[in-house]
Amino acid sequence: MAKSHSVLLTDLYQLNMMAAYLEHGLTGTAVFELFVRKLPSRRSFLMAAGLDQALQFLETVSFTPGNLDEIRGLGQFSESFLAYLRSFRFSGDVDAMREGTVFFPDEPILRVTAPLPEAQFVETRLVNLLHFQTVVASKAARMVLAEPGKALIDYGLRRAHGAEAGLLAARASYIAGFSGTATVAAGLEFGIPVYGTMAHSFVQAHDNEILAFEHFAHSHPRGLVLLIDTYDTERAAGRVVALAPRLAAQGITVAGVRIDSGDLGEHARRVRRILDDGGLPAVKIVASGGLDEDALLALSRAGAPIDSYGVGTSLTTASDAPALDCAYKLQEYAGMARRKRSEGKATWPGRKQVWRRYARAAGWRATSCHSPKTGRKGKRCSARQCAAAGVSLIIRTWLPRATTQMINWYGFPSRSRGSNLIPTRPKSARRCAN
Repeated sequence: MAKSHSVLLTDLYQLNMMAAYLEHGLTGTAVFELFVRKLPSRRSFLMAAGLDQALQFLETVSFTPGNLDEIRGLGQFSESFLAYLRSFRFSGDVDAMREGTVFFPDEPILRVTAPLPEAQFVETRLVNLLHFQTVVASKAARMVLAEPGKALIDYGLRRAHGAEAGLLAARASYIAGFSGTATVAAGLEFGIPVYGTMAHSFVQAHDNEILAFEHFAHSHPRGLVLLIDTYDTERAAGRVVALAPRLAAQGITVAGVRIDSGDLGEHARRVRRILDDGGLPAVKIVASGGLDEDALLALSRAGAPIDSYGVGTSLTTASDAPALDCAYKLQEYAGMARRKRSEGKATWPGRKQVWRRYARAAGWRATSCHSPKTGRKGKRCSARQCAAAGVSLIIRTWLPRATTQMINWYGFPSRSRGSNLIPTRPKSARRCAN
């Protein structure tokens, strides 16, 4: 979608409410918080992601003359409202969890403080951006924990639910600890390492498999990975052993082989034996094909000699938990705490801060979500440590403009205590001026 239309990625009721707020003078300071009501059945934690795109949206949101003509064409809004939209800029403040932070239900991951019409309007796109990347980062984190220490690569663009989803899934998985992506645009946009091998069609296009390997090796000699399961995996591994000395004489080293079908663990064991016996112990084995965290965990427990994995569909679609019950709710207006009492969807009033307390013994954590306005504390949650002791999860945290940090994660974040909702802002002090 063209950038000029991105401001209209909203629900009509946001415009309806904005117009009514302005008509009746409800323009005081409002506080909205975005949180998840409950965990999906197969999740014991979630991981925040999408903040950088959210801040970019808030910094740049404005209505073009073309946007105003399109809204005018709806026939539902006054010229005075369109005049307000003509000069619309987000002027509020944002507090948020850093990307890569683990969180739990009812904990706000983002808070918007702004004049009510502004804070209301930005809801739809903020939820859209934060929800999707949080879904994917949470899925990716489970995969990283299932095969600790192994390189995982995002292969999911082709089955993602749209181009933007594929691009942002690569980013979210990298935040959670993936090593890279196959999506070229994601590498260029976000500075993520890009990896790629070859498809079966390349082998099929040649009269024989060795010729395909030779052609590919001469075209792409650096970091050479050959796909060996087009016809017979073990026979192809033997052909790699035969070809490797000839390539080495030309200064080309086979870095790895990829297996994309069949019993990946059993094929990997056989291929590893063939490579080792053939004098190629340094050649890595890459596996792909229908993998998720359950498959990765099974391969890990079986001791499969696989060095890295390509993960696609299950990652970019988060197929077992593709959506979260998340909400963006008004918590304070004009200095007064507000509360929703809807059945099954009640909220704690007032703006909140999230604090972590960690037990001395690994294995559990407790969280309190505190509302300063009321002095009330929300639900206290506990969860078992989701990985065996010693597991380290690399979390890449994007600060505004893709500054990268790495945080060691030992089951849960390594800080002993402290608040998780921190002030942030659109990236300059211009308050999104022209």
